[in-house]
Amino acid sequence: MKKVITALALILMISCGNEPGNSQDNTLLRKEIDEGWALLFNGKSLKGWVLPAPGNWEVEDSSITCSENGIMGPHGMIWTSGKYGDFILKCEFKIASASNSGIFFRIGDTNSPVQTGLEMQIIDSFASPVTGGRATHSCGALYDIVAPSHNMAKPAGEWNYAVITCKQNIISIALNGDQVISTVDLDLYTEANQNIDGSENKFTLPLKDFARTGHIGFQQNGGKVWFKNIKIKAL
Repeated sequence: MKKVITALALILMISCGNEPGNSQDNTLLRKEIDEGWALLFNGKSLKGWVLPAPGNWEVEDSSITCSENGIMGPHGMIWTSGKYGDFILKCEFKIASASNSGIFFRIGDTNSPVQTGLEMQIIDSFASPVTGGRATHSCGALYDIVAPSHNMAKPAGEWNYAVITCKQNIISIALNGDQVISTVDLDLYTEANQNIDGSENKFTLPLKDFARTGHIGFQQNGGKVWFKNIKIKAL
């Protein structure tokens, strides 16, 4: 119990306390350097990222974006060459109208990222929030697992700010300064295709058995999406 409370306190402090700085895009503040943050994208090239289909992803206006439309499966992904376990990931993203994307993390098998990685959903749900049984597919959701507590998505074309925290079995997500996913405990998900509230999910492996270390990736699943200021801190 003490470990869970400590992890919760850390997640709340991190998720609610971070906001985009006023520094130049894709650079680290001195404070961030001192705290152990690292850049995953330099704003100029895709160095450090793996493209399964060269040419699909590119740098545009100091952001990572996908130059193709509606690519499904691994070819619609880009991921880090490195693997990460316990960390805080923060980045900014924006989408075009009606676009669909996602931030993947702890991808265990890059040949099957949608089955072996967790995803924060990115979708144009500002004007039309996803509700009911599909709420786990709304912007800020831990995709197909937990819906965001409230709709914090900004309109298409505006930059959003996401913070994803992974600490052992505990996952949390903050979107635009508000925590929308709080302390999801993967160890409680003991059955395949089953969430702890009784709803079904897409995963053929119980979430408790997911890799606790893996790649970070971005998905393009229709429309266009941009990512910048991608920073990570090991925990």
